[in-house]
Amino acid sequence: MSLATWTWMITIVMCLFFLILSFRFKEKADTSFAHFAIAGGTLPFFLILFTDIATIMGVGNFVGHAAKGYDIGIANIPFVVGEQGAKILFALVFAGFAARFTYHSIAEMMDDLLLRDKFSRALIGILTASIMIAWIGGQAKGMGDLFAAFTGTNPLAMILVFSVVFILYTTVGGIYSVVWTELIQGGLIIGLAVWFYIQVFAKIDFSFSTLQTKLNEIGAGHLAEFHMSFTEVATLFITGCFGILAAQVYWQRCFAADKPKAASRAMLYSGIVAIVFTCLATIAGLVSKIQNPNLDPNQSMPWLIMEEMTVTAALIFFTLIFLAAISSAASTLHSAAVVIINDLVIPYVPGKTDAQYVRFTRWCVLVVGVFAVAAALWASSIIGLFSMAYTMAGGGVIPVLLVGLLWKRRRREAFQMGMQNSGVSAWGARVGLLSGAICSVAIGILWGILISTILTVLVSLVLPTKHHRDPSADAHAL
Repeated sequence: MSLATWTWMITIVMCLFFLILSFRFKEKADTSFAHFAIAGGTLPFFLILFTDIATIMGVGNFVGHAAKGYDIGIANIPFVVGEQGAKILFALVFAGFAARFTYHSIAEMMDDLLLRDKFSRALIGILTASIMIAWIGGQAKGMGDLFAAFTGTNPLAMILVFSVVFILYTTVGGIYSVVWTELIQGGLIIGLAVWFYIQVFAKIDFSFSTLQTKLNEIGAGHLAEFHMSFTEVATLFITGCFGILAAQVYWQRCFAADKPKAASRAMLYSGIVAIVFTCLATIAGLVSKIQNPNLDPNQSMPWLIMEEMTVTAALIFFTLIFLAAISSAASTLHSAAVVIINDLVIPYVPGKTDAQYVRFTRWCVLVVGVFAVAAALWASSIIGLFSMAYTMAGGGVIPVLLVGLLWKRRRREAFQMGMQNSGVSAWGARVGLLSGAICSVAIGILWGILISTILTVLVSLVLPTKHHRDPSADAHAL
């Protein structure tokens, strides 16, 4: 059989398998909104670990970063270290903290512990959802481009088919479908990725000096050199880092963990895996450059597979990318829908039953999926789509979060659910969120973070929130 026929067969079989598996968890997901969103905070370490790995290792990390490697070379590494290293930072600083609570989103956590302002909560929800929508669109775009290269089919057709599949199984089983399918997907991704990169780097004898020599031979030696200013490096690093710290999908996994240690260990291990594999993807783009220096960067990885490897290797790679894309898309789609319902609907439409909120979330999955497909068709590149969302959300949300956590009104008191303990006011948060997001996109994330931090503090001092006396805080002080 031809490569195209095998590709179609693998796609159909895997799609049917994941759809069937999702129906096993429908009844459990229907139990409550908390179960649909965070599994009631009951997920053990092994499920958190593999869902983190499967979510992190999406098509962007294999195809998108290879394209950037082909285009700009190792100058892509600071973004990679910022984006993927943020997961390690998250594990060491935030994961254990977040796992102490059972919130459904980072916006709900910030609202309850820090802000107590529905408008700010909605803004945070919109900004964090933008990252999820960009990720979903990136997976769909990457799969469409790759499928077109393997089968000759119009990318639009694959984008639509791929989107329908992950929308359906996310809608049916909620987070239970996501984490159990990703247990399988995460294990396969690690094994297949190791095998694939061995095949790729055998072409340069597993030697960076050989890579440099061959790049020099085609007049592209500069791609193996690092010529960037401190500002450029810092911008790339912080864009990736702050964008990941604002990503709802990682906070949500922590809220879903049964123990704080399970959340922090899982994110730490998955972050290490992500850094290694994503740096390897960037270098794989350089290997493709050596083989054919006249490609569209977005086609560098598909070309390398189609022209330089056997049919068996190509099928294994396609399976790897399909698993990575569908797992990452399902996770982020679920997270985006939960954010929108939890932070833009529930605060303004209270009093509904859990069954109604679950139904709202399922409809939201469909709506977000449609927007994600539109984003995939609009974006010129996968990483460009990610970077814009990271810049906007990271520059707006994270400065307000950090100021809020550091600026305690009652310094000796630990953060507890149901008790606000921050000097950031409602107007301080609103101004900080909007100024950070807008300035980060308009003039750069470094300026956006600085402006957001300063305005959050100044406006909170000028327009403080009037706090009612908290008897429990007085008792604690005594």
